[in-house]
Amino acid sequence: MTEHIRGPEEAGDGSAGDGRAEPPAHAHPHEHGDHTEPHAENDRAMTSTSQVTDAGVSRPGAQDAVNGDGRPAHDVDAGIQALWQQFSDKPDQSSRDRLVLHYAPLVKYVAGRVGTGLPTHVDVGDLVQSGIFGLVDAIEKFDQERGLRFETYAMQRIRGAILDDLRSQDWVPRAVRSKAKETARALERLGARLHRTPTDAELAGEMGISLDDLRDFYGQLRLTSVVALEDLVAAGKDAGSLVDTLPDDGAVDPVAVLVDQDNRRQLAEAIAQLTDRDKIVVSLYYFESLTLAEIGKVLGVTESRVSQLHTRAVMRLRAKLMEQPSG
Repeated sequence: MTEHIRGPEEAGDGSAGDGRAEPPAHAHPHEHGDHTEPHAENDRAMTSTSQVTDAGVSRPGAQDAVNGDGRPAHDVDAGIQALWQQFSDKPDQSSRDRLVLHYAPLVKYVAGRVGTGLPTHVDVGDLVQSGIFGLVDAIEKFDQERGLRFETYAMQRIRGAILDDLRSQDWVPRAVRSKAKETARALERLGARLHRTPTDAELAGEMGISLDDLRDFYGQLRLTSVVALEDLVAAGKDAGSLVDTLPDDGAVDPVAVLVDQDNRRQLAEAIAQLTDRDKIVVSLYYFESLTLAEIGKVLGVTESRVSQLHTRAVMRLRAKLMEQPSG
């Protein structure tokens, strides 16, 4: 039928497929008049992240815990509160950078969760880089007077920044991505109801569109099915990079080098067995590039005599090379 393509809208922490609505990419709880408590899953996730990081993220209720640098957790909390107060009074770059360093583990955590729903060629490092911008934006816009946890708010901003960057790199229109998800959900409903793979006509009826419109959408969806060339070449093989499989026309053939060296050795041995006059003719003609007339002047003979000497030397070389073993 059709292949469901996962776009940036479906990437996340594993909750995209259960029908739950995702939080807006840059939805500050105060910017839209929403004063409700943030998503409980983010609270649990943040609590888990705070417990495993060694960069100083505090753990609520763990007053006797020790931070990664050896300081008690309550000392770290007091230091961060003072840093927040300093940043609120004077939002300079130094205070902001210290806050970014303190909350940096949040970025790595969120990037790892988002990356689980993305293709393998997406580098988590690129997601972290995008998430840093979201963290900086969250620090600059966070209002402590609201009494909300910064970690919960920052995770939403970090995740939103990562998804925004992914969408900006996606050449497929969001309407096509949305229609692809709708088609996949319709296929799942029909498959569960009919206990078989539905036909195109049944799928079109379930989606409330004509059969021609469904087939036109298949054509649009086909353009989004991009597979890395390296994945196709290395399918079912233990090959490395695609570059390793491409021939290098400028590279030296080691077999040809060995054959050439062996030929030169055999030729040198054959020349060594010639007479002195034949050696002189071969040397002057092939290595000094002299003409037969010039060689005649050197030897004090006519050009025709040099031609006879050259022919005799070549025949003797050919015979001696034929006598030598090929291996």
